[in-house]
Amino acid sequence: MAYSIDIQREVQKLRGKGKTYSEILKEINISIPKSTLSSWCQNVLLPSGYKKKIEELNKINHNKALAAALASNELKRQKLFLEIERKNNNLRYKMSDKDILRSLLAVLYLGEGAKWRSHRGLMLGSSDPNIVKLYIKLLELCYGINVIQLKCRISYRADQNIKKLESFWSKVSGIPIKNFYKTIPDPRTIGKATKNMDYKGVCVITCKGTEIQLELEEIPKMILKGL
Repeated sequence: MAYSIDIQREVQKLRGKGKTYSEILKEINISIPKSTLSSWCQNVLLPSGYKKKIEELNKINHNKALAAALASNELKRQKLFLEIERKNNNLRYKMSDKDILRSLLAVLYLGEGAKWRSHRGLMLGSSDPNIVKLYIKLLELCYGINVIQLKCRISYRADQNIKKLESFWSKVSGIPIKNFYKTIPDPRTIGKATKNMDYKGVCVITCKGTEIQLELEEIPKMILKGL
């Protein structure tokens, strides 16, 4: 397609002012391939601030693309979790089955709890509030163990405030502060800053119940045999 010399000169003039090809097309309001614009402007001298302008535009475009990608990923993530919830929604109606609940507790204890050979009685530690809450709820539903019967201690780093940690885990677990054992920080962490500010230490919950402990150790073995 042929373009008038006036259009070419206007393009070159705008380019000389430091306009990008996208800005030029928007200003002249004519559809012209950028390759054509480039050929017209190959001998045009760009202003001294053009390089900085392009760097700033690239940064802005990068941030926009990043924000769009994050939004897209978040939308995909939300859709995934909705699908997971839809597929597994029926599980919540089976939570009244004590055998299933006891199996869940046994598997949880298998991964996070202290075993009989190293400790007598129930003991489970985790830095994950959801695991702590799930464990306490399952103890209550399966064996009638109330939070008042539970003891707690916090394993923490030297630069952390034990009073704040105890308050945090007391709210999470429902265990009264008076049931918390006094503890000292891990000496290996002295002089080392905690990088993860969300880390609240490890909440270690103890309770009498050696027979329950042994039962919880045996149930996963029985499940494995039945599979």
